Amino acid sequence: MAQALGEDLVQTSEGQDDSSSLGSDSELSGPGPYRQADRYGFIGGSSAEPGPGHPPADLIRQREMKWVEMTSHWEKTMSRRYKKVKMQCRKGIPSALRARCWPLLCGAHVCQKNSPGTYQELAEAPGDPQWMETISRDLHRQFPLHEMFVSPQGHGQQGLLQVLKAYTLHRPEQGYCQAQGPVAAVLLMHLPPEVSALDTNPEEAFWCLVQICEVYLPGYYGPHMEAVQLDAEVFTALLRRLLPRVHKHLQQVGVGPLLYLPEWFLCLFARSLPFPTVLRVWDAFLSEGVKVLFRVGLTLVRLALGTTEQRLACPGLLETLGALRAIPPTQLQEEVFMSQVHSVALSEHDLQREIRVQLARLPESTSGPPPRPQARLPGAQAIFEAQQLAGVRGDTRPEVPQIVVQPPEEPRPTRRKPQTRGKTFHGLLTRPRGPPLEGPSRSHRGSTSFLDTRF
Repeated sequence: MAQALGEDLVQTSEGQDDSSSLGSDSELSGPGPYRQADRYGFIGGSSAEPGPGHPPADLIRQREMKWVEMTSHWEKTMSRRYKKVKMQCRKGIPSALRARCWPLLCGAHVCQKNSPGTYQELAEAPGDPQWMETISRDLHRQFPLHEMFVSPQGHGQQGLLQVLKAYTLHRPEQGYCQAQGPVAAVLLMHLPPEVSALDTNPEEAFWCLVQICEVYLPGYYGPHMEAVQLDAEVFTALLRRLLPRVHKHLQQVGVGPLLYLPEWFLCLFARSLPFPTVLRVWDAFLSEGVKVLFRVGLTLVRLALGTTEQRLACPGLLETLGALRAIPPTQLQEEVFMSQVHSVALSEHDLQREIRVQLARLPESTSGPPPRPQARLPGAQAIFEAQQLAGVRGDTRPEVPQIVVQPPEEPRPTRRKPQTRGKTFHGLLTRPRGPPLEGPSRSHRGSTSFLDTRF
């Protein structure tokens, strides 16, 4: 078993409880009397001050300057210095610059540039009544304790309605999935709509949602969710390899991955982690792709069921599911938790290999389309390269790079080595062709001629 996924829990120091900044499931009671909002906009939240392990202000300013420099020359940075971008994303994007960095990482700025006027047409078009009714019922459930979504007529809920409606018109064959609500809400928090006297314009958040649904997680939000089922099998195989005792316990109590994994992956952990940690997960996810979701999921399972005592305390299905959903917030503090996430022994190569194995084992189903994991791009670098390739070809929609195998070239005739046995190179180079010259042989440095030397 990899050391990064050992059975011992990593205890953090005493810290503040960020449970009040959790997602929708913990906030259905709605806001009470007015209280001060924390630094993320949650009314009555306990994140007004940075938690333990949070970097000092001077370090944050240094990171902000690095991001300003990298984003000012984005194409050059992604072409030559992507490793630096990845490491800075792992450290966490400064809150003041997420609105600038997230669209660049996911390629939404290129989509918006290549499709001028597209969002305006979708926003002005009437939505499908079926989807509009469902979306309207879900609006108040998305972070009701956040100051942006408190009022039904506020720019937060209205912007969320516009983004989700536009996506149903953009991809009518997929429609609306409830898990898109919290994802779009987090995007709107950091990419707020342009509020005018007449309307709101959350175009940037819309294109980020398009990239997440179609490039990072294709097949997740459609009517069949075929990619979720495949990733559930992949997650089970990774559990078997990295956490065999936990995997055995889950099998014994009958807890399959589809009982807890869809809420984690579909919502990008927006409903399952303290909000500061959610943002750090998103920073890494937009940089490195779906591999980050698997690492976070494996870390959560280990924190909930990694020790023998924890497994003995969960003899049944309900107790096990409760443990997976009730990890103490002190163990989910952003700095300590993300260091554990990035230490999980799971590379992109390992993940793709397991995906191929599980894809071959999936039974053929006639109820829906088969999963297409090859349509999923593994992070910001692959998206940047695909968009650059599409720009060279003059296409507006990025394509997945294809591997082209060139036919082998004709073998060149081997050069025949000259026969030099019993001869010297001096003789071969200086001896003239034709009949031998008359007269005494030429000496070399007062010694016997090289041509007379025998070997």
